[in-house]
Amino acid sequence: MAVYTRISRDDLDAFLGDFELGQLIDFKGIDGGIENTNYFVDTEQDGVTRHFVLTLFEELPYDEMPFFVELTGYLAECNVVVPAPFKDRNGIALKMLARRPALLLPRFDGGSLQSLTPDHCGQIGRALAQMHLAGQDFFMARQAHRGVFWWRRESRAVAERLNAEDAQLLQQEVALFDDLREQPLDLPVGIIHGDLFHDNALFHEGKLSGIIDLYNACTGYLLYDLAIVANDWCVTREGAFEAARLDALLQGYAEVRPFEAQEHQAWPVLVRTAAMRFWLSRLISQLGMEPTQYEGGQVIKDPDELKRILLNHIANPASLPG
Repeated sequence: MAVYTRISRDDLDAFLGDFELGQLIDFKGIDGGIENTNYFVDTEQDGVTRHFVLTLFEELPYDEMPFFVELTGYLAECNVVVPAPFKDRNGIALKMLARRPALLLPRFDGGSLQSLTPDHCGQIGRALAQMHLAGQDFFMARQAHRGVFWWRRESRAVAERLNAEDAQLLQQEVALFDDLREQPLDLPVGIIHGDLFHDNALFHEGKLSGIIDLYNACTGYLLYDLAIVANDWCVTREGAFEAARLDALLQGYAEVRPFEAQEHQAWPVLVRTAAMRFWLSRLISQLGMEPTQYEGGQVIKDPDELKRILLNHIANPASLPG
């Protein structure tokens, strides 16, 4: 269950009254989200039913939201398949509803996949590279709210709650990324998605139709973003990379943005860092250390999944093609 904030029909009617998108027919909470509350919203306008997604933000404060409004609008104009929010009759996209920042977004065809093939991985690789190239010219920057400073701080607190072996592993991986940053590497930096797990991509009739949930987007290493994707899209249940899916992802990405020489050196570290980051965030949720107080029960994913991936990367260092 991931509908943390409940809204009434009257509240939603009033909210939609600022837009020119028709009359409310129906709305329904969407299961499966982790950080935000989402609703499907249907309206009727001139005899045509229109479909939207309403997102209420549970963690991000209002003053951080303009970055995401501008970014998604910009990427959509660059033909990246992301949902840009609708603006009301006064040209305003960012609203408040139920004391939460809120955006009304287009609802794309398709859904997330449970079974991933090399073709799906190749498609997301090409789309991610397209997003990275488009983002090079975006005029805003944002520090990750769960980046290096966050994981340095949180890893110390979490380590006190772990057994000695896991605490050492966590602190080892935090230090590994610090070591990478100290090296004289000129890794490409730009706008990254930051959370492109397979449930944040929609496919319709076998084709990628949308990349959603860009609310972890920030400025970071482009290759780190690809590592997050690889760790979710291309691993077995045991946590090891599956060669066919990984090759398709990396080759698809490189078709659009070829890898630079120094990225080969960074890749085996960044896949470990990406696994560590999500292992840490899941541990925080599992241990009840989240500062946010949700109105509903928070969705908690299994931390051991990312720990298995991390241990596999340590035992079998990854490499880029070419």
